[in-house]
Amino acid sequence: MSTQTTAKLNRLNRIAGQVRGVAKMVEEDRYCIDILYQIQAIRSALARVESQILKDHAACCVAEAIASGDVQEQRAKFEELVDLMERARG
Repeated sequence: MSTQTTAKLNRLNRIAGQVRGVAKMVEEDRYCIDILYQIQAIRSALARVESQILKDHAACCVAEAIASGDVQEQRAKFEELVDLMERARG
């Protein structure tokens, strides 16, 4: 396993712990604003992991499709990215 993969997994495990913490806060009927701050922190952490995975995809999968010269593969990778961006917009 690469160090980048390990770093992403560590971040995701921390996020999972934060989510469990928020569930406990809700269970304990903690102050709503405190819960919301924690949720924002989780969303921010997820966005950072998402960004890194997207960069990895561009550096590896997309770059390989470009280098291959296979127009269909290039188009498929491009369409995947467009679909992802459209889903993100809702």
